[in-house]
Amino acid sequence: MTAVVETAAADAAGQGAEPIRPAGRAGVVLRRFVHNPGALTGAVVLLLLFVLAFAGPLISQWDYSHIDYTALREAPNAQHWWGTNRIGQDVFAQTIRGLQKSLLIGLLVALFSTVLASLTGACAGYFGGWTDRILMFFVDLLLVFPSFLIIAIISPRLRDGGWFAFVGLLAVFGWMITARVVRSMTLSLKEREFVRAAQYMGVGPFRIIWRHVMPNIASFLIIDATVAVGGAVMSETALSYFGFGVQSPDVSLGTLIASSTGAAVTYPWMFFFAAGLLIIFVLAVNLVGDGLRDALDPTSRKRRSRKGAKR
Repeated sequence: MTAVVETAAADAAGQGAEPIRPAGRAGVVLRRFVHNPGALTGAVVLLLLFVLAFAGPLISQWDYSHIDYTALREAPNAQHWWGTNRIGQDVFAQTIRGLQKSLLIGLLVALFSTVLASLTGACAGYFGGWTDRILMFFVDLLLVFPSFLIIAIISPRLRDGGWFAFVGLLAVFGWMITARVVRSMTLSLKEREFVRAAQYMGVGPFRIIWRHVMPNIASFLIIDATVAVGGAVMSETALSYFGFGVQSPDVSLGTLIASSTGAAVTYPWMFFFAAGLLIIFVLAVNLVGDGLRDALDPTSRKRRSRKGAKR
């Protein structure tokens, strides 16, 4: 009798308790990402860099364009935390401004290029036929063009458009490889049962692309966009180093590195702060990209661990 009562009480308690819901895909991905030490370190470093870039000007008493004529090439001190450059500008304010500009350029270029690549690749793969041939011909044509040389020629003629025109140039020449991968993935997805079912139900092609194709390639696009941020910053730095990127009086990490390369040995604070932040940012982006790949595709981590065990 006692056992029956206890069983009934347990059943009643079980009926009153809320059912345990399984974690969704986003929760599983977040848990995997957080449990990856390298990815978590990269994410924290990126967050700190963004805080430094956008909160740094608020704590500094100097603006990046201000000149202190009493402190030329002065070493780091209490007044100028990271020293001054050859004309008396505060290196901390200049570097923070350059970091802010490079981060914005990297994010915008990655966003625009990823959106353009996903739309072009998905449409080419889904529609096929002449649409595929025309879009892929355009992609192949852009791949043939020497993008660095074209940007170097066009960029000085677009100075009136500011750095937004520079972002557009980098985005235009940074999406073709991703579009080809998206196209191949779409070709595989459009033969799946859920896409066929949506077609038989009369769902429009663009709605199918948005509701069924894009979610299934979202993991690849997220990883690609993350890596593209670092690539865009490196491209901006290289172009600005040669004078084809961000134009004076504005600054970026590339222009700061270019202007202080000759003083890297004699006045190291003018060079190594900007170069160090660039290296830290690119490493952090790569760590986050690897972490996202492992979180979204756990088999990639298993494959790497097996290769390491065999060695």
